[in-house]
Amino acid sequence: MLVLVDFINPLDFPGAERLLPGALRAARATAALKRKLAEHDVPAIYANDHYGTWHAEFSDVLRTCQSLPGVRGQIARLLAPAPQDLTILKPRHSAFFATPLDLLLREMRAKELVVVGLAADMCVQLTTAEAYMHGYSAWVPSDCTAAESPDAKRRALKHMATVMKCRTQSSVARLAARRSTTPATAGRAVRI
Repeated sequence: MLVLVDFINPLDFPGAERLLPGALRAARATAALKRKLAEHDVPAIYANDHYGTWHAEFSDVLRTCQSLPGVRGQIARLLAPAPQDLTILKPRHSAFFATPLDLLLREMRAKELVVVGLAADMCVQLTTAEAYMHGYSAWVPSDCTAAESPDAKRRALKHMATVMKCRTQSSVARLAARRSTTPATAGRAVRI
């Protein structure tokens, strides 16, 4: 299960300017990973903040972000959900807190999550912590997330790997390793 955390984002908070370059790189890597996982029918769930607009629907947040100029709008356009993707809005940092995410994952019989998004040292890290507490294994591809500084991202990934037992290998490296060691998986469930 691919869980995209807060990529659809106006990025209008203090420090967002420092996040933008890494966020665009992470969005591009995530778009490529999402395409690869879709080839194996791995569902995508967007877990997104509503940014204090309690009456908003996901489509409202998406439309607002897509209309933004520059990198902010570019990310929202690049990672807009496909018709088959699922979307939930979250009121706080973790995608699990006060959302139906755990119920949805259990209904879909998910065991392993790929958690990507913004920011590595806040919403991604807290989502991964709750995933661990709920019994899911997780992979947080290092190239599919960003933070306000490389050091903050590095510390967050190290913490997730050490404490939450997440894999943090980049999407490019992990998929290349799987291609070289795994036989064709067409028509079968694929372990990420």
